Amino acid sequence: MGPFKDGWDEAKVEAVIARGDPDELLYVPIVVSLEPPDCTWSFAICKALATHADWRVRANAILGFGHLSRMCGDLERDIAPLIEAALDDAQWDVRASANDAAHDINHFLGWNLRTLD
Repeated sequence: MGPFKDGWDEAKVEAVIARGDPDELLYVPIVVSLEPPDCTWSFAICKALATHADWRVRANAILGFGHLSRMCGDLERDIAPLIEAALDDAQWDVRASANDAAHDINHFLGWNLRTLD
């Protein structure tokens, strides 16, 4: 998968973040949220990327919150405004990712985030 087709570790993720190329960066929130080596680290990455200028990176970072709700069983509540804002994003893919994340978070963590449906 992108820059992580041969696997990934924290150093590879940090290198991709340092390069800042959106074509690589869009993979970061997915790999760190589906197999979080450290939930706090993975959460911080998704949170930092949730307002990225590239809509693909934003969409995947927001979706990552849903994965982390399932994988880690806890999230900081200060991400609620990020998800709410993403539900109104100009890009449909960001809105769809936010909707999926909100459903996951509501289900796995018992929150009551707004959804699109």
